[in-house]
Order: sequence, then C-alpha cells, then structure tokens
Amino acid sequence: MKRFLTVLMLLGILVGLTYGVALAAGEEHAAAGGLDASVKQAIALAAGLGLGIAAMGGALGQGKGLAAALEGIARNPGAAGQILTPMLIGLAFIESLVIYSLVISFLLFAKL
Repeated sequence: MKRFLTVLMLLGILVGLTYGVALAAGEEHAAAGGLDASVKQAIALAAGLGLGIAAMGGALGQGKGLAAALEGIARNPGAAGQILTPMLIGLAFIESLVIYSLVISFLLFAKL
C-alpha cells in the first residue's frame, strides 16, 4: 500500500509539472490559429503521460521477465540455452509495446 501511494504521489507531481508546460505550449499555438488551446493542452498531456506510463510498464515487465529467467538459469545452469531465446523474444515483444506508444505520441504531436 505504501508503494502504491508513493507511485500515486509521484504521478500527481508529474501531472502537475507537465500541465504547466502543456498550458504554455497550448496558448502559444492557439495564437497561431488551428485547434483550441484546451484541445492542444489535452493532446500534449495525453502524449506525454501515455509514453511515460508505457515506459514504466515496459520497464517493470522487462524486469520481472529478466528476473524470472535469471532465477531459472541459477536453479538449472544447463537450461541456459533453452531459456535465453524465449526470454529475448519476450523482452522484444514488451519493448515493441513501448515503441507503439512512442509512435502514437508522435502522431498526437503531429496534430498540434
């Protein structure tokens, strides 16, 4: 519970810090015309938070997967060759989800 509250507090601080940057960027672009300033702020905030959450989730997933693979290798060193390939494929799949989030963030920023 303590870890959850810590993560929630850090996420709140992150939102508070990024909202000011998004607000300034939205007002700057609103003067040039195009989308409403609040829409631009929401897009910037969504892109930044989405990428941050995806990177955090990917890092946690990769850490758990790597820890499980290394624990398996430590228990049975002879199985290292059989564990290595599926582990690397799994890590690549996890990382691809973070890359998809990066692409979506770029597409959202292109709308600004």
